[in-house]
Amino acid sequence: MFEFAALTYGLLASFVMASVSRNRREAQRNPPVLALFAWSLTAFSLSSAVMLVMYVAWHRLAVPIA
Repeated sequence: MFEFAALTYGLLASFVMASVSRNRREAQRNPPVLALFAWSLTAFSLSSAVMLVMYVAWHRLAVPIA
């Protein structure tokens, strides 16, 4: 399941980056839906990174009560 999610995320991110770079090269504006999708991927990446860091910190710093 993780492999499918990683592959899907990678394909979506590469599509967005290719579209943005092509539009920049041709001096065109990005469509609003592309900008929204790019911001959504950015927010998802940042949220995932923060959650993973918090998870690792919680497991690293958790002191068992015994």
